[in-house]
Amino acid sequence: MNKILVANRGEIALRIMKTCRAMGIKTVAIYSEADKNTPFVKFADQAICVGPPPSSESYLLGDKILQVCKDLNVDGIHPGYGFLSENADFTRKATEAGITFIGPSPKSMELMGNKLAAKETVKKYGIPMVEGVDEAIVDVEKSLIKAKEIGFPILVKAAAGGGGKGMRVVEKAEEFVEQMNLAISEAESSFGDGSVFIERYVGSPRHIEIQVLADTHGNTVHLFERDCSIQRRHQKLVEEAPSAVLTDTLRKEMGEAAVNVAKACNYSGAGTVEFLLDADHKFYFLEMNTRLQVEHPVTELITGLDLVAEQIKVARGEKLDYVQEDIKAHGHAIELRLTAEEPENDFVPAIGSIEKYDPPQHEWVRLDDFVYEGYEIPIYYDNMFAKLIVWGEDRTQAIQRMIIACNEFTIEGVPTTLDFG
Repeated sequence: MNKILVANRGEIALRIMKTCRAMGIKTVAIYSEADKNTPFVKFADQAICVGPPPSSESYLLGDKILQVCKDLNVDGIHPGYGFLSENADFTRKATEAGITFIGPSPKSMELMGNKLAAKETVKKYGIPMVEGVDEAIVDVEKSLIKAKEIGFPILVKAAAGGGGKGMRVVEKAEEFVEQMNLAISEAESSFGDGSVFIERYVGSPRHIEIQVLADTHGNTVHLFERDCSIQRRHQKLVEEAPSAVLTDTLRKEMGEAAVNVAKACNYSGAGTVEFLLDADHKFYFLEMNTRLQVEHPVTELITGLDLVAEQIKVARGEKLDYVQEDIKAHGHAIELRLTAEEPENDFVPAIGSIEKYDPPQHEWVRLDDFVYEGYEIPIYYDNMFAKLIVWGEDRTQAIQRMIIACNEFTIEGVPTTLDFG
């Protein structure tokens, strides 16, 4: 693979390109008119403008991006996360065009992209799942009878999509029909698919996800867990690895379950299997994300592996050159997502110019970003502009180092989550 087009923008585009350069692979950036002066565009070996600022007119134009690949003799596409990263149709078209998609197969995406299909797929492996209905609701009144059997509170969930859309917690039977109809309506408007299902609501769970890697030769391993329990509006804010609450036995069980989920859908590449962990330390399969995760750096810092490099190797048809027993975790890593928001105004997104940008400088700090002094935060995209990651010998040291890093980080001109607390 000699040339890779990165079908993304911002910090993840730049992060992918750095690994490509280290591997001797040339890169192509695509960008919108709003991103023409950003570092990821300047870092790439070639850069092509694909349209106006709105994502629907630039970064989501799959056919136009594939034409760029053909015009520039691109060998592979790395989608990063978001945009087209979990679009099975785009993946299929890329493959048909003779371009290697750096990620799983379209079939794996489709199986894991629908929560009901995912549940059905992993059943044969005995993966623990929350009690509920494993099929789309077609009769709301009949589903109320089942909800009463399971016991309230009940969680109504959209079969497609994520991010908390099409999700409702129903505390009592009297609210069920109304909340069910609201969930169906939201799922339809958000994902074009109104399919929903119900399951028992697990109160105050921890969100534990397991990083998996699989090649195309039948080898699958896990790279331990990340704890992503600190969230707001179903969006992760703080991630750490390893989790402070898992025992070695539970870590092994969850790791093996994650590997089995990957095997169930014949997965290849890097993926993440997400679980809920209740107060009794029982875990339940939630979903699988068929792409690189925003929080992948914490896994890289404790394992020493470059997940983007591993993705590229798998896409080239190489075998994993290690087995599960070879993978060791060392130390503790924590990641904070830095976003342009107004903490004092219910965290509404902020735009404006960064007047001062002075990150902390320590060997134990990793900063994945793409902004600079004078950069204008645009209104068109996700408002995360950086990820601040620290490593420590243990969790206590990692926390202390994160406090130091936050105190030393100066950002002026735009309100950010760094100002929170």
